[in-house]
Amino acid sequence: MTETEHLGAGLLNRGVSRRSFMKYCVSLTSFMALPGSLAPVIAQTLGKARRQSVIWLSFQECTGCTESLTRSHAPAIENLIFNYISLDYHHTLQAASGEAAEAARNTAMALSSGKYLLIVDGSVPVNDRGVYSTIAGISNLQMLLTCAKDAAAIIAVGTCASFGGLPAAKPNPTGAVSVRELMHRGIIAGKPLVNISGCPPLPIAISGTLAHYLMFGRFPGLDDLGRPLAIYGNTVHERCSRLHFYEQKKFAKSFDDEGARKGWCLYELGCKGPLTHNACSTTRWNSGTSSPIESGHPCLGCSEPEFWDRGGFYENLIPEKAPAGSVAANIAESGEAVFESNCSYCHGPGPGSFRTLPEKIPELFGPEAPGVHRFNISDEELNNLVNYLKSPDKRGRL
Repeated sequence: MTETEHLGAGLLNRGVSRRSFMKYCVSLTSFMALPGSLAPVIAQTLGKARRQSVIWLSFQECTGCTESLTRSHAPAIENLIFNYISLDYHHTLQAASGEAAEAARNTAMALSSGKYLLIVDGSVPVNDRGVYSTIAGISNLQMLLTCAKDAAAIIAVGTCASFGGLPAAKPNPTGAVSVRELMHRGIIAGKPLVNISGCPPLPIAISGTLAHYLMFGRFPGLDDLGRPLAIYGNTVHERCSRLHFYEQKKFAKSFDDEGARKGWCLYELGCKGPLTHNACSTTRWNSGTSSPIESGHPCLGCSEPEFWDRGGFYENLIPEKAPAGSVAANIAESGEAVFESNCSYCHGPGPGSFRTLPEKIPELFGPEAPGVHRFNISDEELNNLVNYLKSPDKRGRL
């Protein structure tokens, strides 16, 4: 396919029928939560599109996000690379290496200045001038500065690029930060940015976002963390195949008890589905075969910020109460202990980022409360929590 050839003509020349192309456009419309009537418009727009130059930068990462991309089935990886985009630089997938690889990146940036799409995979170390991760003698930060300057837009692929991920887990010796954080600090150029979080993200989340950008020249609607609403607009819990067991209060108590064998809810085994926004439950993995929860493993919350530092993966979100009269029970009476036991996973290890006014907190608990707040704490614990968050040294919402 030539650089000037329209995508529709290129697909026909490669033996892709009009029927197959329309089927893909209908699937894409559904996945991106667009009106079904847009499918013909999408087909027409994509058919007239030219290949998009893409530069993929791999920083502090594990190659898991690339592995996810290679398992994309809508569209398949070979169609994505050879028909829809021009992947001009990618350490793992490109044939060139060494000086030839860097020359390819520089050439692509020069030929498509202001038009290329920049994909960042992995967090960026900033401590000690970024010496902890370099490519061709260039620090990740310096390479990102150079590439972001003339990019049309940026996609942060994976939780590491979106929120810091594992490299940013405490004590974060490399000073790993996300692309978004570097933009907020004014260190790199501000560009349209979308976060495709997950460890790794769903394959179709990557390819679907690329296809949306190709069609409309912009990213889809985003949530407050910069993620596509069509993928991250609901929690894993809300769309879980085990949700009816949660509503019936049927919970597995161990990985090998009767409840686990019957497919009961994994909430008490540490499932973070109620706090995790992703489409794993509906899109699934391995060409739509299954998901971690369906296969018997609780959700780890990997698409959320700081998921590595938010308690044990197999700890119940609502810990068991200590026996009355014990030392632990007396400690639990303090507002700080109530916060740490009930609020810290979702709101972070301290109340500094707590967004709700203390006076509104009582409305968040009880059987009619939304989502993860659907549990009860005592009036005394509730008062202690409110007073704790009202105290002058704890005040100050972000």
